[in-house]
Amino acid sequence: MPKNWDPIPIHTYIVELLEKKKGASTDDELYKMLKEKFDDLELRTFNKTLMKLEVGGIIRVSNLAKKTRNVELMSKT
Repeated sequence: MPKNWDPIPIHTYIVELLEKKKGASTDDELYKMLKEKFDDLELRTFNKTLMKLEVGGIIRVSNLAKKTRNVELMSKT
């Protein structure tokens, strides 16, 4: 049986995780941490959320290797 979603939205939780990780992480690592909190999180939803955050100027996503992306928090200044 799936858990209920936390009152904290996914995009807010991503920003909090990046702040704890000193501003940068890989997408695989972020997804694994989010799956622990949100059991029924799909990869598609995760990618859409990353896109919204990137378009909003909150994060930057860049390629590290063929299937690995770096997600970094933009500075707040």
